[in-house]
Amino acid sequence: MVESRLTGPVRIVGAGLLGTSVALGLRSRGIEVILDDASPTHVAIAADLGAGRPAAPGDAPQLVVVAVPPDVTARVVAAELEAYPDAIVTDVASVKAGILAELVAQGADVSRYIGSHPLAGRERGGPLSARADLFVGRPWVVAAHDAISYQRAGAIDDLILDLGATLVEMTPEEHDRGVALISHVPQVVSSVMARRFIDAPNAALGLAGQGVRDVTRIAASDPDLWVQILGANAEPVHDILVAVRDDLDRFIEALEAPQAPGARRRVAEELAAGNTGVSRLPGKHGTDKRFTTVIVMVDDRAGELARLLAEIGEIGVNLEDLRLEHSPGRQVGLAEVQVVPEAAERLSEELAARGWRIAG
Repeated sequence: MVESRLTGPVRIVGAGLLGTSVALGLRSRGIEVILDDASPTHVAIAADLGAGRPAAPGDAPQLVVVAVPPDVTARVVAAELEAYPDAIVTDVASVKAGILAELVAQGADVSRYIGSHPLAGRERGGPLSARADLFVGRPWVVAAHDAISYQRAGAIDDLILDLGATLVEMTPEEHDRGVALISHVPQVVSSVMARRFIDAPNAALGLAGQGVRDVTRIAASDPDLWVQILGANAEPVHDILVAVRDDLDRFIEALEAPQAPGARRRVAEELAAGNTGVSRLPGKHGTDKRFTTVIVMVDDRAGELARLLAEIGEIGVNLEDLRLEHSPGRQVGLAEVQVVPEAAERLSEELAARGWRIAG
């Protein structure tokens, strides 16, 4: 058992995906966890999973983590601050500025509150989807404000580091603009693209490969939750969507007359700008990297992918990313293994020597 930086107990309000994942991660480090939720069933399931125990009279938590829907987060945080005057309170909602402003307007003791946001999740919610390692290696924003001291906020830092996440400090306003760009607008774009599939011919959908699945994966997210998130962060999302609309208009104009002078150049420039943008996305551990892809053919048999991953580990090459391409009815899938460029040739040679077929 890994020793924790926290002393506990930690009270988790909201035993859904994020709350239960926080609880499981803390329990794996021996921290006492107290569970509370509007749904007794969620509490019972989370407790059965080993995430903690139900709340009881006399509980005196060191830290309270509020993991409830965004439209009730401020109200719940205010209630927790009042109920536990010796506790530090944080929340994990995906918007920050509005919650802080609402708490200040209510007269809540924000000297014991600091908002935070782990950029981790899954398309499915609920305690059964929770994982103790959900936050490992993921950014976790602490939205600092002047009313709380560094010493008091240290408990939140300890929580984040205990769960294996990477601590990122931002103001609430910086956070909300940032997540609008890297999370909220991509959700809208993904959903709008996936909507095109409703009336699409089955023959066209049968051609779907990994590219379209990557673009539309998050379109499977919970609409009710996203209505709340987008409503709470509407202004920056609106501004970015207007800019995206302008980008699309340039594409549309060029494609209306693709033979016109300069049309193909404009299309090429827009596509090249996308190359430049995606190259700026941080790689593993937050470092800007461009990886090399080794494509391995994997037979459609039980255990083959696990064997490939195990042998990559035996070779001693660090796997940076992995994508799978497999169409129904095919006996072979393609594993796109991303590694640092200097390791690609050695990995290809050693996998081939072990009998793997390298594509391309």
